[in-house]
Amino acid sequence: MSGGDLLARTAELVAVPSVSREEGALSALVFSELRAHPWLEVERVGDNVVARTHLRRAQRLVVAGHVDTVPPAGNERPRVGDSAVWGVGACDMKGGLAVMLDLAASLREPAVDVTWCFYVCEEVAREENGLVRLWADRPDLLASDAAVLCEPTDAKVEAGCQGTLRAVVHVGGVRAHSARPSTGCNAIHRVAPVLERLASWEGRTVEIDGCVFAEQLQAVGIAGGVAANVVPDHVALTVNHRYAPDRGSAAARQVLSDLLEDLLDARLGDRLEVVAEADGAAPALGHPLLASIVERSGHAPQGKAGWTDVATMWAHGVPAMNFGPGDPLLAHHPDEHVTLDSLERARAVLADVLTGAVRV
Repeated sequence: MSGGDLLARTAELVAVPSVSREEGALSALVFSELRAHPWLEVERVGDNVVARTHLRRAQRLVVAGHVDTVPPAGNERPRVGDSAVWGVGACDMKGGLAVMLDLAASLREPAVDVTWCFYVCEEVAREENGLVRLWADRPDLLASDAAVLCEPTDAKVEAGCQGTLRAVVHVGGVRAHSARPSTGCNAIHRVAPVLERLASWEGRTVEIDGCVFAEQLQAVGIAGGVAANVVPDHVALTVNHRYAPDRGSAAARQVLSDLLEDLLDARLGDRLEVVAEADGAAPALGHPLLASIVERSGHAPQGKAGWTDVATMWAHGVPAMNFGPGDPLLAHHPDEHVTLDSLERARAVLADVLTGAVRV
């Protein structure tokens, strides 16, 4: 497919709305196209679509991408220029889907067996994630030696991913009339040192297999207050901890607990509630298929700043990496777009590896 065709293909996919939980139309289009290729065995499981070659190759590679997008920000209609296409999902990750569909259509006899996986609900709660559900209901469709998640990385390898933990810090108090605050205890005032502790926190920077992972801890939400004349007795402070993949969720919980322990008073109802957590994944660059992608990309791999479904594959024993077109800094941005150069570079690398042009 020519570069112009890749742009047009991306624009066509952007034009099909697929906000999380509303992916049916795009999944139907993908299913219809893949079924037209007799060298692929295609199944639709809900709105997830999986297509596989069966060439009895020595190795099998999963190439996966999510079909859902975040809600549009006035950019639901694609706009195509000479060197880029703009629109919701163009970067994250319909450019990657365009590359996947092109390669699935053009590579009849790849050097490795390939599983093309198009899945839903990546942008929402993990329990809705289509890849998670496929592993639970149809693990046979995802059995493989390695995997590539076509997340936007600007055709550079982003290896592994961070773990993520979301917790609510409940800070208590005692209600009172705001004209007589000394008879109560203001929970909003009590949360101030917690915020100061979080703002001054310095996380680890960890290097694993040459990839750097910088840990983060941020307050991301706060709620409290009763009425304009009442001293509040409760504040809920939501925090998000991004931790390096050498730690699991238990260790991440302990970091947060140790950090805030001396500031919380159980007698006032203070407590730490973990509401969501997902471990990360190691870089796994030793697998020959993944090493070949690094080699062909021409760039040193970087650690993934954030959580992706690389961790879902890793949890099931499948080494995986992030590699696809699009600048990751543009994901979910009102000016979201993907460039022709990025599309072409990502396609060239994956085509070379899948056809065996790079030693595997």
